[in-house]
This record gives sequence, C-alpha cells and structure tokens, in this order.
Amino acid sequence: MTITPPALSVFETLESEVRSYCRGWPAVFDRAQGARLTDEDGHTYLDFFAGAGSLNYGHNNPVLKRALLDYLERDGITHGLDMATTAKRAFLETFQNVVLRPRDLPYKVMFPGPTGTNAVEAALKLARKVKGREAIVSFTNAFHGMSLGSLAVTGNAFKRAGAGVPLVHGTPMPFDNYLDGQVQDFLWFERLLEDQGSGLNKPAAVIVETVQGEGGINVASAEWLRALADLCRRQDMLLIVDDIQMGCGRTGAFFSFEEAGITPDIVTLSKSISGYGLPMSLCLFNPELDLWEPGEHNGTFRGNNPAFVTAAAALDTYWADGQMEKQTIARGEQAEQALLGICDENSALGAHYRGRGLVWGLEFTDKSRASAVCARAFDLGLLLETSGPESEVVKLLPPLTVTPEELDEGLRTLARAVRETA
Repeated sequence: MTITPPALSVFETLESEVRSYCRGWPAVFDRAQGARLTDEDGHTYLDFFAGAGSLNYGHNNPVLKRALLDYLERDGITHGLDMATTAKRAFLETFQNVVLRPRDLPYKVMFPGPTGTNAVEAALKLARKVKGREAIVSFTNAFHGMSLGSLAVTGNAFKRAGAGVPLVHGTPMPFDNYLDGQVQDFLWFERLLEDQGSGLNKPAAVIVETVQGEGGINVASAEWLRALADLCRRQDMLLIVDDIQMGCGRTGAFFSFEEAGITPDIVTLSKSISGYGLPMSLCLFNPELDLWEPGEHNGTFRGNNPAFVTAAAALDTYWADGQMEKQTIARGEQAEQALLGICDENSALGAHYRGRGLVWGLEFTDKSRASAVCARAFDLGLLLETSGPESEVVKLLPPLTVTPEELDEGLRTLARAVRETA
C-alpha cells in the first residue's frame, strides 16, 4: 500500500507543536471499527496501538456502542459530578459483582477525575495523608503521568524536564532486573530504609507498574512483586500498583498483579476501564485508608456517566464468565511464537522480545531501528508505537478482541517491516 501524506495545513498551522503521534502516522483518520482504522482517503490500517491501551475491546465495539446509544437516546445523565445516578449505581454494582467479589478484593472505589494521572495524583495524596509522610518511592523507567505529582515518580528525563520546576518527594529505586541480576533484589532499597544516615526520608508509599509500558515493556516477575509487597508490609509503606495501562485484562487477568498473588493497598485504573475510550479513571483502596473528608479531593469531570454505561457493559460482556482472560493468554502465546520467529530470523540484529498477555516489546541492538520499523509498518498499513527512554522498543498493543487472523496479519506485517529496514 502506498500512502500519500495528506495536506495537514490546519494541524500544522493551528495545533500546538506538542502533538506527537500524528507525526509518525501522517494520515487523517475518519472511521474505525474493531481492530482497524480508515483514513479519509479510504486506506485501512490494522491497529496495534489501541488508543495507548484505552481500546482493549476495539474501536466502536458494537455491544458497548448499543448500550451507549440507548442511554443517550433516553436522555440519560451525561455529566453528574459525584451525584448519585442510575448509571453510576449500575457501574458500581457491576464492578463489585464481576471484578471485586470474585477476587475477594475489599476495595473502596473513588472517582478522581477522567484521566490516569488524576488517579495517580489521588493515590499519592491519599498515601501521604494516611501515613503523614511526604516521600514516595518509584522505580527506574517508570511512567505514571504528566501532572506534577505523577511526573515526580516518573523516570523519563525528557518528560520530567517538561515540568519546568523541581520535582520533589520522589525517590527512584531499581526495577526488576535493572542491574542484570548482579545485585540482590531490594538490597539497596532496604539498606537505605534501615540506615539512619542514608538520607532517605521514610516513604509513605511505593508505586509500581507490574509491566512498564512506556518504559520499554519491562516485565516484573511474580517473585519480585511478592518480595516488594513483603518489604512494604515490613517497613510500614503502602503499596500502590499503577494498573492504568496493564489493567483491564491487558496481561490476561483483569488486574495485572493477580498472577503474583499480591493485594496492593491502592490500585489506579483508567484507559480501558470505560471500555469505549471515554475518559474515566478509578482509585481503589482498602477501606481503612478511606480518610478523605467530603470534597477534599474532587474534579468537575469525575462523573462521566456515559463512561459508566459502557464500563458496566464491558464488564458484563467480557468479564462475567472468565473467557476473556483465556482468550488473551491464547493470543499472547500466538504473538510470542511469531516474535520468537522474528528474533531468530534477525539474530544478527540482536533482536529480542519480552512481554505478557497482549503487550509485547521488540528491541534491537541498534536503538534507532525501532523507529524505522514503526515507520515502515505504517507504510504497510500497521499502526505501532515505540516505547522506552530512547524510543528503542517496538511496542505491540493490539485490542484484546483482535481475531487470530488479524493478529497473524499484523505480526506478518511487523516481520516484513523488520526485514525491509535491516
């Protein structure tokens, strides 16, 4: 397929220079359904980006669309702040019955605002309020959002520099295998905690992603996560799991931490929790942590009722019977086998892969190759993004509802892009 870049005059002349994805995908998109996008010239693209993980159930999922249209047709509440509405009640009851109770999770549910960074800010604020301490520990190559509190626990130097002010009260520690297995897990962290001369203020909490998406698809082992949870218990620190991109089934189970058998004190969700790409986020926490005063943390758009409608429909449709988890694991095995073949074929390039469920990363010795592969993939009709601090990893994030045939098509296109950029 030959793509002719469109005249992007209004985007170039009026929209801010901060725009990013559109620079790598020079098309004007017009329609989307399932795992495919169509531009205004009729070219179709297979989407292995899925709204950065916001579209786990695909574009314009027909079941969720029907629920949304029915709700809007009857003039259902669209904006409700934190008022009680029938849509919010239906979501809360569904979330409790389909997600929390089957997993024996006691969490209270907070609606902090529409985006992931809103949920992270609420989690950090609550941890500090509960423990009466300021310091938060995060991990190398972490990404937790673009507002100031979230940036303070984010590792990427480029994103941190955009803050324009000092980012304080956050301390990074090595993520799993950051030191290539040469240093015992948490040796440095625990030594600092126990040494009165270390200069580390006692942290209120530790925040972690089980799989670092923006950081380069770095996968924490179940053993490492269990050891971290144990350290937090022994040292009186709250454990926050940021499940904004890896939750809602991306790694297989609904929560990415389930495989490790841990129960975080606080969990943040966003992206695919609405199921339809509508802005929505949750901050979940143990009941004893619910020390908020009414209105102490709020936000105008925390009551996005259309998102409640599609979220409840997504849970009922995909999570009531356990089939989505099995399907994602099967699709993940299909992806892993294809990536293994790509790496074998390109061993001279130092190609290697890593991931879980339906999130995978492909990296090469030459760090610039990832961007070239993604650019060629776009020319061939496949949307891929890069991740990692130097954009050195090709990131695969297809919808969980992708068919085996679509997944195979995308993986074959990826293999071709790698060959043609070698």
